[in-house]
Amino acid sequence: MTQPISDRWAWRATMVLIAAGSTVSLARADIIVTEGVQPWHLCATCHSLDGISAMARFPKLAGQRPAYIVKQVRDFRDGRRSNDGGQMEASASDIGDDDLAKTAAYFASLPPPPPDGSQAMDGKEWRRGATLYQDGDAAAGIPRCRSCHDDAEPGHPPGPFLTSQHAAYLAKQLQDWRAGARTNDAGEMPAIAAKLSDHDIAALATFLASQPRSRRDGTAAR
Repeated sequence: MTQPISDRWAWRATMVLIAAGSTVSLARADIIVTEGVQPWHLCATCHSLDGISAMARFPKLAGQRPAYIVKQVRDFRDGRRSNDGGQMEASASDIGDDDLAKTAAYFASLPPPPPDGSQAMDGKEWRRGATLYQDGDAAAGIPRCRSCHDDAEPGHPPGPFLTSQHAAYLAKQLQDWRAGARTNDAGEMPAIAAKLSDHDIAALATFLASQPRSRRDGTAAR
């Protein structure tokens, strides 16, 4: 027998059903059941079912590395990351490890998002971003981003895919690393971000948002 659910989980399930066109009343949220509702459906209220979120506050998860998704949700849930105003911390508290693994696998299996065609690809800012990503800046002590991200070099731990992400989201994360608002990395990110100027951050965000992300078969999303 399917058991009713309540409180925050019921409210989110109701939001999913309403988004899908259901006529369920909010007044009946206390007896909404989760039969047929997959764990990633609740994530889709912000990140979209296709993993390509409409708002830059929420990262695009389509085609992202599943291990990265799992780590970030666990970090929010367990108090190691808290740089989103509390929304993800509340959401992550409801998901168990089994559902988290399923959710990460679902979003990772989706076609990656296309690049942002609105980004100007012929300006000085874009070229600075391309240089930092591909070559780094030895004089400033900034290593190249591609050593760890997207097509990570052998011997380097693979970081998250950054290409085709919201430019504003990328910029905020780099700013948070630099300011110490985001701390859930024992590796190089805080030290690297500390060396980035505001111009460097804007340049990287612009460049990365404009670049296609590779699909699992190696072809680029367009």
